[in-house]
Amino acid sequence: MSKKPSRRPPLNDMQQLIAKRRVARRLAMIGTYQWLMTGNTFEEIYQYFQQDLELAEDFRKCDAAFFHKMLRWSIENTEQLEALLNPHLDRKLSQVDMIEHAVMRIATCELINNPETPYKVVVNESVNLTKKFGAEQAHKFVNGILDKVASQTRPAEFKASQSSTLN
Repeated sequence: MSKKPSRRPPLNDMQQLIAKRRVARRLAMIGTYQWLMTGNTFEEIYQYFQQDLELAEDFRKCDAAFFHKMLRWSIENTEQLEALLNPHLDRKLSQVDMIEHAVMRIATCELINNPETPYKVVVNESVNLTKKFGAEQAHKFVNGILDKVASQTRPAEFKASQSSTLN
């Protein structure tokens, strides 16, 4: 006798938003990686996402406004992003693997522009992207850098989190 496939209950609004943002982060990381590799404009990268069947399918599942904001900000605010990342690096940002570089750019954008997302969520999502797409131990590097960036961009939240961890 065969079992009926188990059906998951439908996602509530918050769960849907979380899932859509997770896809948007991954796509923004891919777009930022493409920008780092090619120097293409936001518009060219966006067009590519619409033409590639797999990316276009994923794009339909993402929070499009969040994706646009993250990718555009990542591309257009190089000086600000580098000013936040560089002091914490042991080498030039241009020498960091491009996957890790793209992940850190996207995460820094989110830390700056989306205070409604807890910094620990931003860091955790970035670590997961790095585990999936980056080098074997790169997630540790990304985690360490983003913790330092979070302490700079969200000092009150970071301090509160650190003191609650100690208690």
